[in-house]
Amino acid sequence: MRVGIVGTGYAAKARAEALKVDRRLLLVTVAGNTPETTEKFSQIFQAQASTSWQQLVEREDIDLVIISTINRDHGKIARAALENDKHIIVEYPLSLDPTEAEWLISLAAQKNKLLHVEHIELLGGLHNAIKQYISEIGKIFYSRYVTINPKQPAPHRWTYQPSLFGFPLVGALSRVHRFTDLFGLVDAVNAQSQFWYTEPDLYKACLCNAQLKFNNGAIGEVVYGKGEAFWQSENIFTLYGEKGTLIFTPQQGQLLQGEKTQILEVGARRGLFAKDTTMVIEYLLAGSPLYVTPAASLYSLKVAEATRISSEVGKTMNEVNN
Repeated sequence: MRVGIVGTGYAAKARAEALKVDRRLLLVTVAGNTPETTEKFSQIFQAQASTSWQQLVEREDIDLVIISTINRDHGKIARAALENDKHIIVEYPLSLDPTEAEWLISLAAQKNKLLHVEHIELLGGLHNAIKQYISEIGKIFYSRYVTINPKQPAPHRWTYQPSLFGFPLVGALSRVHRFTDLFGLVDAVNAQSQFWYTEPDLYKACLCNAQLKFNNGAIGEVVYGKGEAFWQSENIFTLYGEKGTLIFTPQQGQLLQGEKTQILEVGARRGLFAKDTTMVIEYLLAGSPLYVTPAASLYSLKVAEATRISSEVGKTMNEVNN
């Protein structure tokens, strides 16, 4: 299977390394942001350098396009790739606009092409450990997921530019998707956000807080912050159930029940892009099932978009259509 990659950053490199060790795959070409980075990336992975992503998706010798570039461009690249009859792997989010994302999913179905939106958070040790032990604590009534990433100083990168990254909980969609994967449909969303801007389209820090009321009665809270306003990192997922509490960090978990505390193992996070890539190839070549659907990703995107609207208008958003 012949592959083209759009992007030359961390995710693109992880994809290229996965392709290199699988004899069923051939990385044919790469398109990057600048000629210099594209040429260097292409030399490392022995691929051709395309002058643009437009040229890459139009090539007739490409079967699969992997989109690993800035969030803003995901939707338009996916559309062009589908119109040129390519299968697609795209890092989340599929688009910054849920309406466009929904349209792309329909187009992929019409074209009978795979449109796979990566959600490696579902493959990682943290999420698998939560699913393994969640039944131990009975009915869950409240859960809280906090990820704080201090940066001193904040980098002058696209991940700090709203026009390129999107609203933080849209760009960092995995934070919301963990909740929708665990608890299902959302009845109401209430969110707040704060930004420390240095330029009109560049901030040095952001903070988002969203409360999600689920159809099953559970309440979920997402806290996401990064940049210069923070001085201590935090990554913790806490779930409160009627029979106990689960507390997870990326390194380990705890099951608390009365005076009893059980230490839980959390698997490593290494190799997840490679695992995702392999699962896509197994699906395309052998029909093996994938771990996530475009529809599930789309729903989490709709919830994330509701957090953006709620934070801007200062009101609770009732019901997020599936």
